Amino acid sequence: MTTPLLPPVNGELRLVVFDWDGTLMDSPRRIVHCLQRAAAELGAPVRDEAALRNIIGLGVQAAVRELYPDADDHFVGRFATTYRACYLEADDAPETPLFAGVAALLDWLAAREVLLAVATSKSRRGLDQALQTTGLGGYFVATATGDEHPSKPHPSMLEFVMARAGVEPVRTRMVGDSVYDLEMARHAGVPAVGVTHGVHPPQRLEGAGPLALLPDLEALLEAFRQAEGED
Repeated sequence: MTTPLLPPVNGELRLVVFDWDGTLMDSPRRIVHCLQRAAAELGAPVRDEAALRNIIGLGVQAAVRELYPDADDHFVGRFATTYRACYLEADDAPETPLFAGVAALLDWLAAREVLLAVATSKSRRGLDQALQTTGLGGYFVATATGDEHPSKPHPSMLEFVMARAGVEPVRTRMVGDSVYDLEMARHAGVPAVGVTHGVHPPQRLEGAGPLALLPDLEALLEAFRQAEGED
């Protein structure tokens, strides 16, 4: 895809909104582990990794309903609580490092006075913990989480961070690794860029109509630099 990453209005990019899990942080293995553990603890069928990666990007309750269509509200609530406890507290769950290139990308954008935000299906507690442990909290002017807004692909959380930043959709870019991120952006009228190092394969992301599909954050930084005319 060759569509420019920068908006056409005065050539000015004002806001970049990032998903978190699978986009900035390599956390899908931990998510899968904790979804499987929650199912086992509750005596529910344990779904395989492919099925679980498919629903990463949804809010946890929406994900549980997708995995267990006949589940009642009580089960959904117990599953969400059990999953979150595992993700936040389990010592034996996989580690969640940042992807390569996160700091360089955020620094480059911030140096050009581009505002940064996060729209994630994580809980507020989970995001705040991640921002603290990674030291990235100071980069973002606004954040929105899955327990504060309807599940992606509903546009609520993206509309919220744009309103907080005071930036219109045409001057905003959404960056995500799941089809739910890209569909949320489309519903909000925001051009989106997909990164393929996360949970959903390129062929699935293509169906959501992103401006571009890039393999990782280092490639995204290079694309932004090229759009600026940098060597």
